[in-house]
Amino acid sequence: MAAGPKPNCLFCQIARSSTSTTLLHTDDKVVAFQDINPSAFRHYLIIPVKHVSTVKDLQRNTEDFNLVSHMLNVGQDLVHRDAPESKEYKFGFHRPPFNSVDHLHLHCFALPFIPRWKHVKYMSMGPLGGFIEAEKLLQTIKP
Repeated sequence: MAAGPKPNCLFCQIARSSTSTTLLHTDDKVVAFQDINPSAFRHYLIIPVKHVSTVKDLQRNTEDFNLVSHMLNVGQDLVHRDAPESKEYKFGFHRPPFNSVDHLHLHCFALPFIPRWKHVKYMSMGPLGGFIEAEKLLQTIKP
């Protein structure tokens, strides 16, 4: 699943605190920060410290399942803490070829999307890929 840090990977640099990005959460497995181009009232990214390229690199095993579960728990805690008044939240991952960065990252939203049309970027496209909800991904990699 995981590889060592990739020198040219921006998210690996963020995970190692090698950038000026403000971290909202950090532990031995993940870091969290605000998306630089937010699509919603609150839009955070949760990334693993270890380099995992995409959801396609995740396997049906305990290690990957626990990592994604932890990413989701951290994301839920952050958006619920920072936007308790929001009535809807969304958590998920882009699937290749629709991911913008080849380092696994969980999008965490307190909705609404801003502007409203941004929701299109976070829709499932069925067998073509697109966006996969975190809970659905967890079902597919559950050991």
